[in-house]
Amino acid sequence: MAGVAVSGQLPAAEKIVADFGPSKKPKRNKYAFACAILASMTSILLGYDIGVMSGAIIYIQRDLKISDLKVEILTGIINLYCLIGSAAAGRTSDWIGRRYTIVFAGAIFFVGALLMGFSTNYAFLMVGRFVAGIGIGYALMIAPVYTAEVSPASTRGFLTSFPEVFINAGILLGYVSNYAFSKLPLFLTWRMMLGVGAVPSVILTLVVLGMPESPRWLVMQGRLGEAKRVLNKTSDSEEEAQRRLSDIKEVAGIPQDCNDDIVQVTKSHHGEGVWKELLIYPTPSVRRVLIAAVGIHFFQQSSGIDSVVLYSPRIFKKAGIKSDSHLLLATIAVGFVKTMFILVATFLLDRVGRRPLLLTSVAGMIISLATLAMGLTVIDHSHNKTLPWAVALCILMVLSYVGFFSIGMGPITWVYTSEIFPLRLRAQGASIGVGVNRVTSGVISMTFLSLYEAITIGGAFFLYAGIALVSWFFFYTFLPETQGRTLEDMEALFEKFNWRESKRKKEVNGNDGQIQLGNAANGQNHG
Repeated sequence: MAGVAVSGQLPAAEKIVADFGPSKKPKRNKYAFACAILASMTSILLGYDIGVMSGAIIYIQRDLKISDLKVEILTGIINLYCLIGSAAAGRTSDWIGRRYTIVFAGAIFFVGALLMGFSTNYAFLMVGRFVAGIGIGYALMIAPVYTAEVSPASTRGFLTSFPEVFINAGILLGYVSNYAFSKLPLFLTWRMMLGVGAVPSVILTLVVLGMPESPRWLVMQGRLGEAKRVLNKTSDSEEEAQRRLSDIKEVAGIPQDCNDDIVQVTKSHHGEGVWKELLIYPTPSVRRVLIAAVGIHFFQQSSGIDSVVLYSPRIFKKAGIKSDSHLLLATIAVGFVKTMFILVATFLLDRVGRRPLLLTSVAGMIISLATLAMGLTVIDHSHNKTLPWAVALCILMVLSYVGFFSIGMGPITWVYTSEIFPLRLRAQGASIGVGVNRVTSGVISMTFLSLYEAITIGGAFFLYAGIALVSWFFFYTFLPETQGRTLEDMEALFEKFNWRESKRKKEVNGNDGQIQLGNAANGQNHG
């Protein structure tokens, strides 16, 4: 047996123990680390667009003379365009592979960035946003899926948090780009800010070609020889590589004793019927997985992160900062804090676990949002609009909010979604999560200006704080810990997980154990 999971022959308890591996901490796999970095670089595309639009929109509004409503649509509509890319990415990645899907995403965004950079009017700019949005949708879906599929279980949380790291790095680059080009003539300023986004997409397309294909995708195509070679490079040990291959073969319906380099895989494993299994006839465990994925993506965006990142210049202006250069410098501080805290999170995910980090993150977000709302409300109702203490409080709470978001809610959303779906449903399941994420983000970013005009800016952040509070209870009661579990074990984990039920079973099992011990003692006495 040697630790290899053979279908139907390894007891569940032993399998769970085996999933955690040896107690000795393995050395970090540098090859898997490099693959995760290259794949996750696609997330720079979304981050750069978010960051650069926060400053570019100031100059776009002045140059094109557009209303606040058009500003909301222009900034937020790209999230809805992402739906096309994320919906198509699942099937595309099952068809041409994870690696070439990443290349395809970079190529589409390159075209979109050029179109935005050469825009002559609002309609032309919207066409560029449409094309770029499709590329971002592809990138958002495929980066965490690929990274999860090449990562060993011991460092999967660390590696699958990289997409969020690069989103934040992209946001920071966008903020820096805003400041760097802010002194150019008005007609050139925003066009340079948006057009420069084509550069990272070219670099991305070139470096991704040196990556290996996902071992799970290779197995689903029957290319076992290639899958073995990739698993040997991306696993912490030969035993783990064999165990991972055995688990994937079991899910793919390939006999365990099949050692051919090329095998025939039936069409049922190429993606057909997946949507029915996900949405129409899901098993109880798949339904729980889907609700968990949809819930975490919805709450990540509905708690207001895009409103803070996209409209941070407006928030700081409302707080009392007037100069354009000072506003853009303050946004750079937001990007810097987000990036630093996401780097901290990458090292905590596999040490602390997903649940503790997520719950702590959301609790900090609730406090920061509520305090920010109070500060902005005080400024709004004050005759003196420049209250130094209130301005400092608002800036501090914005930085606190993005810091707490980045240490938990930000990366864990992508980590969790990329690892909880069964292999046969993973690509399409992840695309549903991305779809919910982008729709929610689009709604939030396209309604923020109208919302704060209707209920005041303080009221808007009180609303986000209330949504974050609801999300805390959802995460506490519905999301199990996935740290250290293999990807193939997730379906069984969700099938058994129910917070109240698991607590009751624990008590019952404890009582059963006491009864059994009592019976054993009685048996010994009778003997």
